[in-house]
Amino acid sequence: MKIAFTEWKAPKDGAALLTLTAERKLGAVGRDLDRLSGGQIARALAAAPRFKGEKGQWLEIAAPAGTTIGRLLVAGLGAADKVDALTYEAVGGEVARRLGATGDTTLAVAVEAHAGVKTGLADAAARIAFGARLGSYRFDKYRTRLKPEDKPALAAISLGVEKPDLARKAFADLDAIAAGVNFTRDLVSEPANILFPAALAAECKTLSKLGVKVEVLGEAQMKKLGMGALLGVGQGSVRESQLVVMTWEGGKKKDAPVAFVGKGVCFDTGGISLKPAAGMEEMKWDMGGAGTVIGAMKALAGRKAKANVVGLVGLVENMPDGNAQRPGDIVTSMSGQTIDVINTDAEGRLVLADVMWYAQERFKPQAMIDLATLTGAIIISLGHEHAGLFANDDVLADRILAAGKAEGEPLWRMPLSDAYDKGLNSPVADMQNIAGPAVGAGSIVAAQFLKRFVKDTKWAHIDIAGVAWSKADKPTVPKGATGYGVRVLDRLIADNYEGK
Repeated sequence: MKIAFTEWKAPKDGAALLTLTAERKLGAVGRDLDRLSGGQIARALAAAPRFKGEKGQWLEIAAPAGTTIGRLLVAGLGAADKVDALTYEAVGGEVARRLGATGDTTLAVAVEAHAGVKTGLADAAARIAFGARLGSYRFDKYRTRLKPEDKPALAAISLGVEKPDLARKAFADLDAIAAGVNFTRDLVSEPANILFPAALAAECKTLSKLGVKVEVLGEAQMKKLGMGALLGVGQGSVRESQLVVMTWEGGKKKDAPVAFVGKGVCFDTGGISLKPAAGMEEMKWDMGGAGTVIGAMKALAGRKAKANVVGLVGLVENMPDGNAQRPGDIVTSMSGQTIDVINTDAEGRLVLADVMWYAQERFKPQAMIDLATLTGAIIISLGHEHAGLFANDDVLADRILAAGKAEGEPLWRMPLSDAYDKGLNSPVADMQNIAGPAVGAGSIVAAQFLKRFVKDTKWAHIDIAGVAWSKADKPTVPKGATGYGVRVLDRLIADNYEGK
């Protein structure tokens, strides 16, 4: 989809978009179009008593008289003092979704000032375009029999705004972030027969075009490093496990990096502790944490972030062949700690344990954040609205929570304590990978397990099992892979680590 920023000019055809706050007062462009149409817009507003300009409300006027516009859409913004960047993003995402089904090929957006709205016009225009980029996403790669009328036709959006150069500049970074989010969505959507560990590692290598240094470690190298926990998970697969290190050096040489670590289980059968068949196809997205880290690195490099960031992803398949890890096996992690594998379906934490240790040993990060579709228990706790956040540092936790709120990707902080940790003690090894049913709190126990592989590093764990995939559409998040977390990580870096 082509996006352009220009001075406003009434389109000769296609669709057009106006925005209204709850005060329902047309801006200059709206008044001009109303005049050209002989008052048709005002009459349409008067004839739609339930359209009050509230956030999420829409009004459509077909072929306004006196104009050559085929379709005029009016989007409600809500109360003027509540309008923010996310409001405009939702408008952009929703209009792209609506027009994707109508056959319109072009859209002209009038970005106008509204009394009481604090968001500047340039930012409003950029955010509408950003929302359109996110909301128009589709994963149709394997749909070979789509009829023309089922394919989105919207090909170009022109945003008419005062000082379009400012809007264009504001959109440049947002466009890079959208590219990162949509890259994550692509990766998470791919089936496991296409996106196995080596193939995902190859996708990581494409980031080298943006200036990211990409290094891939195979099983032989990981064995030398002592990564018995990660390698144990992948030993039942014919696909070789991989560890990918992506380094972005946009900050000062003396600054320690921020480390992002992602769980990349490209398919999770549960191993010998086999999952039920129903719903197992969804386990292609058990690499969602890795997908988020990869997309975040793409976003940061795309906008040339002035920070040092390293992204590490452990890529494995958890399969139940004759060489697969068994319940009761004991593995030695890179840290030297031994793990009694009680349940082979609690595999993500084994992968993360070695990758997190490696990240700390090699890079000495100033902060480390891991992301994983780690537990079904987090869905029981938080549903599909919030990711679960665990942290050993209050400042880091607050920064992540603030980033999530600003980007519309909320998190909820969960507790950590020794009382939960005791459930991991094993009679035959340093620890076991799950606690017994008497302990419960599966998400917390999983986080406590990971904490055992954190040195004195400021660390946070984000469980995204409930938010990495959606079965319902939202304006900027079409159903399917969400790309959740890319924006959180990017905002975390932008607000706290760039130039510092």
